[in-house]
Amino acid sequence: MSLKFNLKKGFNINLDGIAIEELGLEFKSNSFAIKPTDFLNITRPKLLVDVGDDVKAGTPVVYDKLSENIMYCSPVSGEVIDIIRGDKRRLEEIRILPDKTNKYLNHKKYSEKEIQKLSREDIIDNLTKSGVWPNLIQRPFGLVADTKLEPKSIHISFFDSSPLAPNYSFIYKEELENIDFGLLVLSKLTNGKIHLNHNAESIKYFKNDKYQNNEFSGPHPSGNVGVQIHHIDPINAGETVWVVGAEDVANIGRFFQSGVFDPSRTLAVAGHPLASPCYYKSTIGAALEPLLDDVGAENLANLRVINGDVLTGTATSANGYVGYYNNTVSVLPEGNRYRMFGWLPFAGPNLHSMSNTSLSWLFPKKQYTPDTNLNGEERALVVTGEMERVFPMDIYPMQLLKACMANDIEKMEQLGIYEVAPEDFALIDYANSSKIEAQAIIRDALDLMNKEVG
Repeated sequence: MSLKFNLKKGFNINLDGIAIEELGLEFKSNSFAIKPTDFLNITRPKLLVDVGDDVKAGTPVVYDKLSENIMYCSPVSGEVIDIIRGDKRRLEEIRILPDKTNKYLNHKKYSEKEIQKLSREDIIDNLTKSGVWPNLIQRPFGLVADTKLEPKSIHISFFDSSPLAPNYSFIYKEELENIDFGLLVLSKLTNGKIHLNHNAESIKYFKNDKYQNNEFSGPHPSGNVGVQIHHIDPINAGETVWVVGAEDVANIGRFFQSGVFDPSRTLAVAGHPLASPCYYKSTIGAALEPLLDDVGAENLANLRVINGDVLTGTATSANGYVGYYNNTVSVLPEGNRYRMFGWLPFAGPNLHSMSNTSLSWLFPKKQYTPDTNLNGEERALVVTGEMERVFPMDIYPMQLLKACMANDIEKMEQLGIYEVAPEDFALIDYANSSKIEAQAIIRDALDLMNKEVG
């Protein structure tokens, strides 16, 4: 059975520099990093390695004292060369110098028949000790899934509608066997449905009639899994839903078939400053610098490198590392240049805007080359209807944001805080003339809810 949803609200930001559908040359990273900051619920990290230790791919290097069974493992074999700490000795990075040939920590391999005989506890044990478990994210709150909870359903989005997004149909169509095996494993973790969420293109490749297939159309954020869950089966207080990325499903399937932790990532390296934006085969934690060679070292100082897409990603530097969950690396010019008479209305056609104060509305198919300039500062929060225009959920976004800013837990619950994630408010960050940081407000509110209500 396939359900169809046509979303009307939202907005597609048409940017120049989308990755062309071909793989770039193979590159080698001279170091890798595991970043506990990628995992929101590691609050009391415990290191299992020290500088100078040798590790294999899949060797546990850190865990959280509050969830001791979930291991966070090295993506490659090599030597631990540095442990980076920030303010108050916060653990930020564990850097590894890779071996010339990758060595793996071996686990048991399973056939399809053997998977069918495993209990839920056996599956969880294999996933947690191997380092594969962090691929499962729990909603609400957007944390690594709690092994003690059983989700009412599991959702996988097989397309991305964000600006400069990768085309899943191109990069994962060779992974169908691993994806199918990964779905079999996931089916042992819930008595509820597994939802495969597609657009018109991805459903041709990734439809699997053993599970619930849903087709979405409409502008961004139709590819956001949170928006999809809202329309398929909304999350109520006390309920839990798990979400998994498409490539993470393939990695789960590959682990059970091969017995090794293989945290592969296919990255779309995109943005108009790049001479040849394209896709690269990579690994979680790889150095970003080799991916940016065609920019030129002399230009990197004036560019913003983003781990993720341009709306929800995290600003980093060319010396940074691939984040655990992102499959996009975006590059934009820094917004350190200002337009003369920028206060004048009806700016030229090269400045994109969702309102008619820019002539861009006359050129709906034009690809834009923006920088990171905010073109204004934070100002009063006023009722304009901008937020509602780009928010395709039956939730009042402005009222929810106000409740979050006031730390009003009861109102947040009434207004739907359990259904949202920061990424669902990314277009509000872009569209609202108040220039508020809606994603940061929602993240702080979710952290507060998790602490107070859990």
